[in-house]
Amino acid sequence: MSHKDPEKWVDLYGDYLYRFALSRLSDPSAAEDVVQETLLAAIKGVERYDETKVDFKFWLRGICRNKIVDTIRKRMREIPVEEIFEYDESPNRSMQLMGIPNNKPDTFSFAPDKQYQKKEFWKVFQSCASKLKSPMREIYLLKEIESLSTEEICKEFNITPNNLWVIVHRARGQMKKCLNKNWGDRVC
Repeated sequence: MSHKDPEKWVDLYGDYLYRFALSRLSDPSAAEDVVQETLLAAIKGVERYDETKVDFKFWLRGICRNKIVDTIRKRMREIPVEEIFEYDESPNRSMQLMGIPNNKPDTFSFAPDKQYQKKEFWKVFQSCASKLKSPMREIYLLKEIESLSTEEICKEFNITPNNLWVIVHRARGQMKKCLNKNWGDRVC
């Protein structure tokens, strides 16, 4: 059993956990820290691991996911709320300031549901996600990729459902624009 020998965990699961953390945090240094914290927590809690319930690799991933959320939560405490809700400098800025909603976001110039299986698409997706400001990026990824519920995300970030909707809506618009620009031309 691979879970019996902690000395082998880094070799067996280190790269997997690092990629998992990096895809959520977009920060190599933070991803490394999360992997270290994950492995330390696993060493301390290995006696609670039940191999009849889940594969060891996925048990570690669960710990890693919790450490990622802790990292995001810490970042949230360090970022002024104003930075989360910055307006874009655009011709519609005055309309935004008056509370008049912008037109609908542009539609995709490609069919995203047909692209998600391509490794190249995920590289572009990751690049676009890394351009989102923190904590918008983390909230967007938890909602759209991890499929966490509104209640879970609001609790983790201490925000209201309305704030969550606004953050995710803005992130989707930025992601759509970036993906259209960086991926749409490839498939058209």
